[in-house]
Amino acid sequence: MIMQELLSTLIFYVFAAITLASAVMVISSKNPVHSVFFLILAFFNSAGLFVLLGAEFIAMILVIVYVGAVAVLFLFVVMMLDIDIVEMRNGFLRYLPMGAAVAAIVFFEFAFVFYVSLAHPSALAPVRQAIPDSAHISNTQAIGDVLYTWYLYPFQLSGIILLIAMIGAITLTLRPRRPDVRKQNIAHQLARTKADGVEIVHVKSGEGIS
Repeated sequence: MIMQELLSTLIFYVFAAITLASAVMVISSKNPVHSVFFLILAFFNSAGLFVLLGAEFIAMILVIVYVGAVAVLFLFVVMMLDIDIVEMRNGFLRYLPMGAAVAAIVFFEFAFVFYVSLAHPSALAPVRQAIPDSAHISNTQAIGDVLYTWYLYPFQLSGIILLIAMIGAITLTLRPRRPDVRKQNIAHQLARTKADGVEIVHVKSGEGIS
């Protein structure tokens, strides 16, 4: 039993150390492609941490969705875009104050949560409650019960926010039509008839088409 606990603790610290190191390399790497690779490594190790916590469903979702779709999509986009590293560095100082302010706020929030967890452990007791063994429910069912009962309104609100963000991104891409750019005209395509697109030519034997 003691050996098993020591092994679990060792695995936890290995996964946590690699996750933190990968996260630091994501924001400090000069090459965007390398940053995406480190992000994928951070996702894999985070999935390992979720497995140690008994949340195997979240671990598989993290690997399948984020690593298999989102991170790979980031990698393809970064590799296809012609990113000028010198231009990105020139704009670094301009956005440094805003980035420092956001980092300071995030650091304050983490420090506050850490202080509350040490000074008032009872405040975070409901969050730390695991799935009771007497419930005999799966990890997926437990997550569904939490999302659609206790946190139904925040869950729906997050979906609405993502929907608004998606609509805003689509709206920003619909710029005024430029004459030098060829775009689809859906109405013109739907109005196309057989007579407009097909021409039947009768060619006699031995003659070509001029």
